[in-house]
Amino acid sequence: MSAEPDTEAVAAGLRRRLADQLEEGGRLRSHEWRSAVEAAPRHVFVPRFYRETDAPGVTTWEPVTQETVGREEWLRLVYTDATWVTQFDGRDIDWADPKPISNAVPTSSSTLPSLVVRMLEDLDAHEGMKVLEIGTGTGYSTALMCHRLGSESVTSVETDEGVARRARAALAGSGHTPHLLVGDGRAGCPGDAPYDRLIATCGFRSIPPAWLEQVLPGGVVLTTLRGWMRSLGLVRLTVSGEGASGWFSADDPSFMIARQQDAPESLGTVPGPDDGTRRKATYGPEVLTTSGPAFMAQLAAPQARFFSLPVDGGQAGTFVLDSTTGSFAVLTVTDSGRQVRQGGPYRLWDAVESAVATWEEYGSPNRAVFGVTVSRNEQTVWLGNPNGPQWPLPS
Repeated sequence: MSAEPDTEAVAAGLRRRLADQLEEGGRLRSHEWRSAVEAAPRHVFVPRFYRETDAPGVTTWEPVTQETVGREEWLRLVYTDATWVTQFDGRDIDWADPKPISNAVPTSSSTLPSLVVRMLEDLDAHEGMKVLEIGTGTGYSTALMCHRLGSESVTSVETDEGVARRARAALAGSGHTPHLLVGDGRAGCPGDAPYDRLIATCGFRSIPPAWLEQVLPGGVVLTTLRGWMRSLGLVRLTVSGEGASGWFSADDPSFMIARQQDAPESLGTVPGPDDGTRRKATYGPEVLTTSGPAFMAQLAAPQARFFSLPVDGGQAGTFVLDSTTGSFAVLTVTDSGRQVRQGGPYRLWDAVESAVATWEEYGSPNRAVFGVTVSRNEQTVWLGNPNGPQWPLPS
């Protein structure tokens, strides 16, 4: 009877297959990053994880380990182009007796390799460059950079001590020794500055000023901008002496927001049935969940969040609340059309409708037509060119 292939031999074959898939999909474009994908043992960085089930009702995740699904299936899943959740609600998982999890918020994961590799290709980092990574996570993307650039060129910041500890062990076990530290990613790591490149694998509401102080002029910042309602998208900025500027990607990747920028627990005060003034609405609540219009809504109402509740005798209503200013909008759709009731110092739905109308006036473009300018005093997203329609990012 022939011996069963060992784990590393099977994993090496799966890594080559994954590299083939990423190359065929156009995400993996260079020999150097292909070599990194073929070398980095993702199964070391993601030895246990959760996957979402297709059970109806509340979203539920089930644990995946060698013991629960068998070694062959575990390895196959690890090297699938998928995101695997490794933590919920900022708490470590008891892997001695893992159970299905519901009603929880993922707070750490191993991002799908196609997105990781695409971002690394877009970062355009080469030998001799120093890179700062914000969000170590499992350490898999850190390992890819260490293979490509050398451990001495990579600094990575992780906000969660337990997550950082596991990543450090996995990196060391894979022969990599980057500079790892636990801290607030918004502060970067001034001790290792300056950097040629900065890449963030969590979302930020705006560009932290410390990043621009630590990245050399001509250097690149690659991050996801996002708000409390949705992700704005991936942006690539070139740093200058005055700040930075660049463009959004056409894609819509959505990273978890940095923990220090989570929305306040309180949504704000739910308005009473007679609060505010009513008018017909040009756009209904669908703009909050449709990709292009929702991008505009996030720009127009950066402090707001939305949810649905019964109003006016049981009719469904969508509440848009700004807990910072106390402004609100309540949207309903009836046989007579769309209605909005809004109040507070800031007319939320007026701003959203104006932004969506501008987007439509410009031909409903994708994100690649939007850019970002960052200066010492303000940060703005603009449409078409820096002199076009603008929306400020929250400070």
